[in-house]
Amino acid sequence: MRTDHQATPLREVRPATGSAAVADIIEWLSGDECHELDDAGLIAGLGCRLTAAGIPLDRLTLHLRTLHPEIFGRSLAWAPHEPVEVHDREHGLVVAAPFVGSPLRHVMETRAPVLVRPGTADGAAWTEIDVFQGRRLSEIFMVPLCNADGPVSAAAFGTARLGGFSAASRAALERIVPALRSACELRTLRRTELTLLDTYIGTTTARRILGGRIRRGEIESLEAALMLCDLRGFTALSNRLSGARVLELLNVYFDHVVPAITAAGGEVLKFMGDGVLAFFHGDEARLACTAALQAAFNALGSLEQMAGTDIPLQAGIALHYGVVDYGNIGSGRRLDFTLIGPDVNLVSRIQAVCSTTSHRLLMSQRVATLLPPGQAVSIGCHDLKGFDAPQELYATP
Repeated sequence: MRTDHQATPLREVRPATGSAAVADIIEWLSGDECHELDDAGLIAGLGCRLTAAGIPLDRLTLHLRTLHPEIFGRSLAWAPHEPVEVHDREHGLVVAAPFVGSPLRHVMETRAPVLVRPGTADGAAWTEIDVFQGRRLSEIFMVPLCNADGPVSAAAFGTARLGGFSAASRAALERIVPALRSACELRTLRRTELTLLDTYIGTTTARRILGGRIRRGEIESLEAALMLCDLRGFTALSNRLSGARVLELLNVYFDHVVPAITAAGGEVLKFMGDGVLAFFHGDEARLACTAALQAAFNALGSLEQMAGTDIPLQAGIALHYGVVDYGNIGSGRRLDFTLIGPDVNLVSRIQAVCSTTSHRLLMSQRVATLLPPGQAVSIGCHDLKGFDAPQELYATP
């Protein structure tokens, strides 16, 4: 996926030459101005400074690896007087041409620099990579950006100058590589940190953790609409099918449920086997309940599309609005960010009623009263395990 970015405005770059210019670039890469720039600003600032230093640079690219469940890495490309290109590389694309067997992969895998000329047989693979297509480059100098650990990134410097880079230009580029590596590594670590937290615990929880709320017992109370979605017949499926097939079906099921939750503004707190616990938190209780109900409708509607498949998937969803305690529990260095409280127990018991009745969607009286009129109808009172008084439950008309 490609996007073009106008880089963050940069301070004037004054022409300079020789060792002093290279030293200035190294200082800039490690300084506050560079630190505050986004990826596009970094590559644009570096490209402008290198050309101002007299290096005949016609194409500069950064190929930054990351840890992401869907994205293999990000390629950024700069050329004089052009917007910065940003290409997010999906995992499936990296194993396909033109990357397989290219010098780009070679540099990342061997951690050794490569100097190629696109016009030669050995350099032909460069012209097949999108960021170099149609550039008429005479030489591309690629270097690995080796982090302290994790996947290796890379930078590529291209010139259209007849004869390629001079020895002095290549030496200057080699001098800035350690500082460039550090600047890129910092950005990669930031992105990886956010990605892993978002992936495994959700955006809202990630913000709390990055904000310093990481000690056991740090709990806050909040009001939220709770949603618990459970796959019907999961035990029977697990006993009948292979483990690999069960995991495949679980992922299909989650692909129908999770997007419905996030699209409605909710956040998945955790997966519990085949169960999905999510919450909708906002300034107004009625809006949170409306969003939760919409998410439930969309999830069930999406699952209905599998009705004609060999193994149709059905779910039961419970909704409740209440007060929950949200924070860290666990032992020592092994903690979990979770929701606890009587209202969490209640939504779990309501979901159990879904499993024992024909209702796909049930909600508490609290949710029913917060929804617009006509959105819920009573199905009577039910005894719920752990609760002294029967609870009146509601379905949709």
